[in-house]
Amino acid sequence: MAVSAEEYAKFEERVKRTIYMDNLSFEVTENVLKHALDQFGNVVNVQFIPNYINAQSLPRAALVEMETRAQATAIIAEMNNSPFMIGGMPRPARASYAAVEMFDDRPRKPGRRITYQWLDPKDPDFEVATKIKHLTRKHAAEADFLLNRQLEEEEKLANHQAETLKANYKKYQLIDGVLTDGTANKLAKNYNMHLSDA
Repeated sequence: MAVSAEEYAKFEERVKRTIYMDNLSFEVTENVLKHALDQFGNVVNVQFIPNYINAQSLPRAALVEMETRAQATAIIAEMNNSPFMIGGMPRPARASYAAVEMFDDRPRKPGRRITYQWLDPKDPDFEVATKIKHLTRKHAAEADFLLNRQLEEEEKLANHQAETLKANYKKYQLIDGVLTDGTANKLAKNYNMHLSDA
């Protein structure tokens, strides 16, 4: 489907005000993202990018279209400077500028023609294409291994955070118990100290 230069320019403008966010938990919904980014401006559209290769428990990505390019720039700057936690996950979300290739509904660029042909096994380019195919498979296996290692580390971190939270809550309960059952007043009298009302 051919598009005019004006229509393609509108699409490019949309790309410029869209950010690519990844490292998102599967618990993050469109409403969660809109609420999290509402402090930067109006979210026009959220489109989650399906993960067709790896397990569904892995972090996912989204394209978030903002009302203006300045709002998109502000989000990227903020997320690059400090961790941006969404959905209580142990990993901070990441943001960068979206690229034209990320949009599955992108129009064909005016004047662009795509040509293709089957390669004969005797063709010199056939060997190059075969090497690229093998390198792609190798890269996918390496990426999968690294992703699994990252998930293991994040699971350890999440467990550690949960244990720390439980320990801190027990300490709070202990301190609260000492203050409410009168033990603190008895200790204050014994050591000739005055407890403040604060």
